[in-house]
Amino acid sequence: MKQSLFIARLRGYVRIQIRGKDCERLIHPMVEGGFSIWDIQAGKDGKLELYILIKDFFRLRPLLKRTGCRVHVLERFGLPFFMDKIGKRKVLFGGFAAFIISLYVLTSLVWQVTVDGNDRIEAKDILQAASKQGIHKFQWKFKLDKTEDLSRAIQQELPDAAWVGVEIRGTHITIKVVEATIPRKEPLKNPRNIVAAKSALVTEIQSVKGKPMVKPNTYVRKGAVLISGTIGDEQNSQVVVADGKIRGVVWYTSRIEAPLTKQYKVYTGETVHRSYLVFGTRALQLTGYGKAQFEHFETIPERKTLAWRSFSLGLGWLHEKVMEVNLVEEPMEAANAEKVGIEQARAKLLAAAGEDARIVGEKILHEKTENGKIYIDVHFEVEENIAEEQPIVTQGE
Repeated sequence: MKQSLFIARLRGYVRIQIRGKDCERLIHPMVEGGFSIWDIQAGKDGKLELYILIKDFFRLRPLLKRTGCRVHVLERFGLPFFMDKIGKRKVLFGGFAAFIISLYVLTSLVWQVTVDGNDRIEAKDILQAASKQGIHKFQWKFKLDKTEDLSRAIQQELPDAAWVGVEIRGTHITIKVVEATIPRKEPLKNPRNIVAAKSALVTEIQSVKGKPMVKPNTYVRKGAVLISGTIGDEQNSQVVVADGKIRGVVWYTSRIEAPLTKQYKVYTGETVHRSYLVFGTRALQLTGYGKAQFEHFETIPERKTLAWRSFSLGLGWLHEKVMEVNLVEEPMEAANAEKVGIEQARAKLLAAAGEDARIVGEKILHEKTENGKIYIDVHFEVEENIAEEQPIVTQGE
């Protein structure tokens, strides 16, 4: 009797060919025995072809022995045979299943967190506030709250933010910030004098507000009033915020030590290569084990990260090239060593004196060579800004 095709596929069935003399005699006992058979077709030389369920196929043996017929399986159908094929290709299907699972895991993690729209608020402060809400690399997306709740919680952590939005696109989270408008605070301007920050020879004085107390080419000591914030006379005076520009020549003596040898690196050509598999901030070394037997070396790293469109997956590899170097020392003439040392002293002096400072004179006071170094005492004259504010304390304060 014929089964429904759906049930037959679940249970499994085969198409067989029965060979033998008078094989038609098998049909009657098969029907009486309750065999599930269908689509019986007579072939050449008295052969029969039909479909039969697997469970009934294994019941044919007694009937075949009784009639002397033989059976040959032509085709196999149904779930049991499909599962058997999967079992034979378990490595292939296992790899495919692992790929699907890995893809699901990778797309369920947060791989990149960026900040947009911030100017005054530091990005690290925004990321720190977001991290408290669980927004960070390698976080499961399903563990995060709703974006509205995340935005509200981050904004509470950032008092200078007027609005915070959280946008999740794939494995990338963008935190958008609109900063609050803060009224500009004008600096407090109390009455003051302008005094000398250093002892110097005044070369220029320009008073914008207040009363000039010195003239150019006047020597002043540290703390001397240059522009007074008190204007008027004894009977009618007023205190103001003194302002102006005062420059003067300041004297410095620098002690310079310069080596009489120059050291530089020379590559020997010996190299060691190392490779790492990188996952986030962790790295697994693959090649180049062992410590490089170099006394001096230089390492050049080259990292590549897997990315899809604008999203960084956090996976990649790192290649390091370790190159051996020799440190070579070369003698230097005293004149060249002196020149290099004085140039370094000039640069250091100007950096400390300010942007508008300039050296107007220099003189070598003493020079000697000892222990492979040259020692020089140099007297510098530097023109720089010598103005310094000094608050005026009035009576009652």
